[in-house]
Amino acid sequence: MSDQREPTSGRRSLGEMVYDQMQRAIKSGSYQADERLPTEHELAAEFQVSRPIVRDALQKLREQGLIYSRRGAGSFVRSFGLRQPLGFGQIENIADLEDCYDFRLSVEPGAAARAAERHNEEDLQLIKSALKLLRDATNRRRHHEDADFQFHLAISQASGNRYYATAMEALEDHIAVGMQFHGLSLKATPDGLQHVFEEHRAIAEAIEQRHPELARDLMRQHLTGSRDRLFEGKRRATTSSPMTATK
Repeated sequence: MSDQREPTSGRRSLGEMVYDQMQRAIKSGSYQADERLPTEHELAAEFQVSRPIVRDALQKLREQGLIYSRRGAGSFVRSFGLRQPLGFGQIENIADLEDCYDFRLSVEPGAAARAAERHNEEDLQLIKSALKLLRDATNRRRHHEDADFQFHLAISQASGNRYYATAMEALEDHIAVGMQFHGLSLKATPDGLQHVFEEHRAIAEAIEQRHPELARDLMRQHLTGSRDRLFEGKRRATTSSPMTATK
């Protein structure tokens, strides 16, 4: 495999993407304290990159104090680099799902506005990549929950404020439940999927054109519409109703 360390465009380098994914895995508790990481060869196969790229990512993790090395034994996770997963708990009923939407409404419009002000070309490419997946799914009359989440996550990352991105990452499973139910509701109407894709497209366009207030308003409208379509006006009537679908 050729050395892929040098990026060929403004997009985030492969080494940075490997580093980001491994950093999230370590900080979320996917690895135990002092647990040995997979070998460079195994990580290269997992991420489908060259070993020099993996080596660079591991070096950055060492510099951040998240891992340490033992000569001849490999790389290990430092105990003080770990934290417990954020304690949002699981979604157990409709009220929890509604609360999740309310929280997103307090966070994501601000992230969209900041993304419009601060994004770079790399950020924009990530947003556009997720949007393309959504468009392809819409053309096939499908709702792509993973691409939907990646679109919203990419916007939070483009904000340049790590707190927005961290909140989105911690809520991924919760948001996925809402997106799954929302996707089912969209398929019940002839133009539902296309309408929501256009909402996403408009948000991406406002961010690209650096219109923060428009991006804020469009994100708020999108989330409010998603919430209302999902609940169909039934507010808090089923507070104790258990969730019957999973991610």
